[in-house]
Parts: sequence; C-alpha cells; structure tokens
Amino acid sequence: MARRGDKLPTRWTRWPHTKAKHDLLVRYLQAWFPIMGRTAGRAIVLDAFAGPGRYDHGEDGSPVLVLETLLEHNDFDNWKCEFVLVFNELDPERFESLGDVLREIREDNQPWPDKVKLIDPRNQSFEDLGNDMLRSLKGAKMAPTFAFIDPFGYMGLPLELIAEMLSYDRCELFIYFDFNSVNRFATAGNVDKHFERLFGTDEFKDAPDGGPERQQFLHDLYERQLKSVCNFAYVRSFAMVNQGGHIGNYMFFCTRNLQAFDRMKEAMWKLAPSGDYRFEDRLADQLVLFDNEDATGPLRDYLLEHYAGQTVPIKELVDHVIAETPFHSTQVRRATLKPMQEDNLIHAIGQTRKGTYKEGVVSIVFPST
Repeated sequence: MARRGDKLPTRWTRWPHTKAKHDLLVRYLQAWFPIMGRTAGRAIVLDAFAGPGRYDHGEDGSPVLVLETLLEHNDFDNWKCEFVLVFNELDPERFESLGDVLREIREDNQPWPDKVKLIDPRNQSFEDLGNDMLRSLKGAKMAPTFAFIDPFGYMGLPLELIAEMLSYDRCELFIYFDFNSVNRFATAGNVDKHFERLFGTDEFKDAPDGGPERQQFLHDLYERQLKSVCNFAYVRSFAMVNQGGHIGNYMFFCTRNLQAFDRMKEAMWKLAPSGDYRFEDRLADQLVLFDNEDATGPLRDYLLEHYAGQTVPIKELVDHVIAETPFHSTQVRRATLKPMQEDNLIHAIGQTRKGTYKEGVVSIVFPST
C-alpha cells in the first residue's frame, strides 16, 4: 500500500494559495478547451496529483474544477474533439475519495457525453504513471496535453521524465515548484539525489549561501532547465506571495506556443486579488502586481530601455512583450503605447490615426537614452 507523503488528513482545509492556483487553472482551461475543441481530434488533461476530489468543507478540488469547466462550457456541444481526462492520486484513502467524487459527477451528468473519456482514476506514483503513459504510446506522438503537476514537496519529480512525457509540440505544463524546500536544502547535501532529479542537473549546489541572490539563482536555474531539458520555448513563473509578503512557492507555466503563453498571462491578470495570497513578478527592477491591468508603468520603463534608439514594428514589439515580460498582448496598445505617445515618450510611423497601432503598418520609434 502506498504511504502518504504528508501529515494531512484524507481531506484537508483548502489553503488560500490552493484556491489561487485553482482559479488560475480554471481561467486558463476556459480558453484552452475551446481551442482544442475546434482544432484537435483528441486532447488530454493530466492531473498528476489529483488529491481526494474535494476539501474538508466540500470545496471542489482540481479534478472537479477541470470537469465542470469542460462540461459546462457554452460551446461544448459544438466541439468534435475527444477529451481524455487522466486523474492520478497515490495515497489510497484519497484515491478512494477521488473515485467516489468522480462517480458522483458521472452520475449527475447522464447521459455521459461520448466525447469525454473519463479514464478510471490512477493510483500510482508520478514516475510509474509517466512511464506507463509512455509505454502505452508505443512510439506514437502524444496528443495535445495540458499537464497539471501540483505535488506536495519535491521528491519523485524527475525532470527528464516530464520532458519525455511532454515532448510533443502541443503539450503544455503548469507545475508547482516547492521553492521553500529547495531554498532550504539546496546546499545542505542531504537530499542531493532528489534535487538532481528535480533539476536535471547538480548546479543547485552552486547556489549562493543566502539572501535574494540565492533565491534568484534557484528560481532561474529551474526556469532554465524547463527550457533546455524539456524544450519549452516559453516559460513563465508566478510567485505566490502570502499576506506577510513572503514567497511561498512558484507556479511555472511552460508552452511552445506564443498565443498560449499570452492566454495564461491574461488569465493571471484577470484573477481577483486576495487578501490572503497574491501573485507577483518583476520587470525592470520593479514589482509587478497582477491587480490592475492598466498599471503598466514597469512595462513602459522596460520598453524605453530595451528599445532605446530603435524603430520597432508593432508585431515584433507585441510578440516580445508576450515572450519576455509579465504582461499580455492586450495591455500593449491602449494601456501602454497610447499614453506613452500622448506623453511624447515615443513616436509612431505609419499611423492613420493617433493612438492606433495596426499590425503590419505601424512601427514605434523609441528615443535614445
């Protein structure tokens, strides 16, 4: 029988940071499902650490939220895609609870739609699950997959396995990074074998002794490994900050599609800030709080510095903002470039009307510093 890797009861209290993660998960899937529904023959959602399905006061866990987001989408009836849902939970008591919750959902949604293939929940370690999925492919390519990997801790998460599982171009990853533990033990020497598998390298041993430099080093190393080992073109982290202002952990979103990257960041900005937990990032040495989409001051400063003395086509500029900053595409024109132009911080070439920035026509002229 599998041994529980934490000291929590079968169903535990939903923490504020868990709700924040789940809110972001739902918002992104609200965009991902219709795209797959229109463009893919089959798509997979993998929840690798699904938990018991519900929390101690009846709040929905991630498997319920995934199913509800899919089944209750307004366009669901128009989609031709087959959605394959894989929920895995190692702990036997939580696995039993998960099975009960999923059976309840199936019973409440009869007749069950043929295009939703709800696989019997799996009761495996992440490594066994991943290896079984790879064996089942028999050399074929994985269907487009959204993998939600949200474990307790850092053990049993080999980066090379994640890379192999999600090697197909249309696979995406939303993964929890146990920053507190990594920051605490990176140079302790007592869990090196676990960290070597987590990072896919032993470079974590080179982390500075302490302070912000240590934290940034470990964060950047994991981000770099997600790009290089897993071959994700676009990786963005979101710091989860508690009410005391301390970073508890990070969520990393990884994709090979720039538009998907844009949608995840837009989902982040749409989240209502909470008094208990919030997400944040940094740009141009300034704090970026995901609470006011018009608060693009850090982006303005960044663009002025990054493009100083250059003339940049609008598409190139927008794509760069998506790929390299915490901001999303719809924040660029109205909330950023327009007020910059009004303040004479930039000029535009090819405009037929001031304040409009048509792709393929307009270029932005940035002053030299």
